[in-house]
Amino acid sequence: MKSSKVWITDYIKNPDIEKRILGDFLSAESHDDIEIVLVWHEIIDDHFFDKFPRLRAVIRYGVGYDNIDLTVANERHIYVCNTPDYGTEEVADTALAMMGTLTRGILYYQELAKSLPRDWQENTIGSLRRSSELKLGIIGAGRIGSSVILRANAMNYKSCFYDPYKESGYEKVLGAQRVDSIDALLKLADIVSIHCPLTEETRHMVTTDFVNKMKSGSYLINTARGKIVQDLDVLYAPLQDNKLAGVALDVLPNEPPNNDSLLIRAWQNNENWLCGRFIINPHTAYFSRQSFSEMREKAAKNALRVLQDQKPVNVVSECSTLAI
Repeated sequence: MKSSKVWITDYIKNPDIEKRILGDFLSAESHDDIEIVLVWHEIIDDHFFDKFPRLRAVIRYGVGYDNIDLTVANERHIYVCNTPDYGTEEVADTALAMMGTLTRGILYYQELAKSLPRDWQENTIGSLRRSSELKLGIIGAGRIGSSVILRANAMNYKSCFYDPYKESGYEKVLGAQRVDSIDALLKLADIVSIHCPLTEETRHMVTTDFVNKMKSGSYLINTARGKIVQDLDVLYAPLQDNKLAGVALDVLPNEPPNNDSLLIRAWQNNENWLCGRFIINPHTAYFSRQSFSEMREKAAKNALRVLQDQKPVNVVSECSTLAI
């Protein structure tokens, strides 16, 4: 039996951090005696499990684990873990930065300023409102959603949240209004920010009907999972007719985006009606040098726990929770 029992499936090119923690347990290649895999984007399904008869744990580097078949893992008594707390600050900060960029017209003003030799200061966006007059609605009040609320509170936004999985009284911890349905949140919120995992409950949650229930002139931000939005084009008409004042996405239903999307084509062509109102980041809200190192270190240490016959942390199962 080989002593190298841990294999990294994809993405990590130089496993120096993992090697420092796991030593000779880390394998440079896959083999039949692998007991733990560290996973980024690799699809972990029945076919994958068949390759590793001694597998004990699958550890996902990031927060989401929708690329892992939990049903099959449970049937085979294999741990599935994620790493949910490595990039909390970064994602929360990105959501707030996107919010401020949209609600203060930062990108629109930048483009406008390029062609304003006269009447410089008088060129204001008349629809902009004071932050303390805006209601922020958070869907999913876990680590990240809660961090967004606490940051927003400090900036004088009024906050509310929907999360049926958080304990009674959690609204007092956050200093935010709690609502008992998504519809109630959409009725109240001037800004909707999504912070829930991708589950059967949340997949395609953002539809035409969802957007129609949002307040006219509101904003939508998604830094969670791309497929929570049914299709980017459900946002096209609402942006064009100003039902939505702005949209900011760190994650997309398809990554990279398809060029057959009306919204993507308008964005790529820099169409004037979309100027400053639609932001796309390439799924990078999680990243800073510190968070990337922290993620890898925590995943490797969790693998070491399994090798030492300890129960790993952050075990996930089919019993989903709304918040991340």
